[in-house]
Amino acid sequence: MSRIGKQPVKIPSGVTVDVKDTNVKVKGPKGEMEFTFHPRVTIKVDGDTVVVTRASEEKADRSLHGVTRTLIANMIEGVSKGYSKQLEIQGVGYRAQLAGSKLTLFLGFSHTIEFPAPKGITLSIDAEKKNIITVAGIDKQLVGETAAKIREYKKPEPYKGKGIRYVGEHVQRKAGKAAASAK
Repeated sequence: MSRIGKQPVKIPSGVTVDVKDTNVKVKGPKGEMEFTFHPRVTIKVDGDTVVVTRASEEKADRSLHGVTRTLIANMIEGVSKGYSKQLEIQGVGYRAQLAGSKLTLFLGFSHTIEFPAPKGITLSIDAEKKNIITVAGIDKQLVGETAAKIREYKKPEPYKGKGIRYVGEHVQRKAGKAAASAK
């Protein structure tokens, strides 16, 4: 039995889970999500918990069991609490502006970068620290993917540390040319 898959998922108050055929619909205070699961997995709602079971002990069924349970748990947490990731911009002259749902990045290039927020994602910039971008939404995968796309425009470089990084991310620094010529 899968250690993750056999654990029931607790449904918090204010969240409803509907299962029809191979479709799960989760509604909560922050929004609504839908997921089509594999027919070899069965999902049952027992009171305030969701239980996921599998058809057999085959390897494909075992892997589907754990991933289906985790996806449902992520959907329930997303519609009740939501997900967010924070990005930090470091570098002289590097900054971000927000106009509606469009993020404008000034990253030392000869042009600005316009990034429209995908549907279901909220972008915000910290009022005090203008270099912190917050990506928030109910879909864990979409939040992570959006944050990674923004970071991809200017990854942190190892010599001066300039670029876009996740808050709390450690960038391994390298010594520059001065260290090599100091013989």
